[in-house]
Amino acid sequence: MGRLDDRVAIVTGSGRGIGRATALRLARDGAAVVVNDLDNGPAEETVGLIVAEGGQAALCVANTVDLDDAKRVVQTAIDSFGKLDIVINNAGTTRDKMFHGLDDELFDFVLDANLRTGYHTTLAAMPYMREVAKKEMAENGGRPLYHRKIVFTSSVAALMGNPGQFNYTAAKGAIIAITKTLARELGPFGINVNAVAPGFVETRLTQAKSDGDTYGIPEQMRQMSLMLIALGRLGEPEDIANVHAFLASSDSDFISGVTIPVTGGQLGGM
Repeated sequence: MGRLDDRVAIVTGSGRGIGRATALRLARDGAAVVVNDLDNGPAEETVGLIVAEGGQAALCVANTVDLDDAKRVVQTAIDSFGKLDIVINNAGTTRDKMFHGLDDELFDFVLDANLRTGYHTTLAAMPYMREVAKKEMAENGGRPLYHRKIVFTSSVAALMGNPGQFNYTAAKGAIIAITKTLARELGPFGINVNAVAPGFVETRLTQAKSDGDTYGIPEQMRQMSLMLIALGRLGEPEDIANVHAFLASSDSDFISGVTIPVTGGQLGGM
């Protein structure tokens, strides 16, 4: 018996990194998972990994910056598994530049990738979460049959600030704020809304960066970050996936509106 048996989840940005680890963890806990990513190849790999372990997964390659695409992701859950219980808004990316060199195009791109994706996916999910819970309440003495869960991936950078990430921290900070607002709006329908704020986690966004690389950070910054982590190691995607899974489960039914830093005891500014 898994703690997410008979639950259906969407994980955006689940072709790689934290998203893939989260999709795998939810499937191991018993959920049927819709894997969503922009890139078909990595997304198919995630589905294959879930199925190879005996889990259930469906694929939807879509850009949830676009509301119609977000609706298509949600519809994949309904068509494949008949309902939707969990939304993990994990899609995101970075495009770092010091503030004085930032332009509107770069600002908008990062805001869209990290914030608008979650906005649209959550909005698309409402007919199958809020409205279904509302119907259950009318038929069940004012209570939904169980709690449904929405989880956002924010960042410790939004809590501490980080040079070169004005656009990224704007988006991730907004996620912390909307988590609180949605928790208040959706709580009466038994929908918990929370966020996870990862610290330094080993993904392609934090790999050692060479000149010309789109992703990554300089090795010197990686080593400086390690020195600030009390537990003495960099995070792994699975460390974040474990907290996503907790917040998606009934173990967190009385937790809503909070952002949990998952940083290994990262020091300074928090």
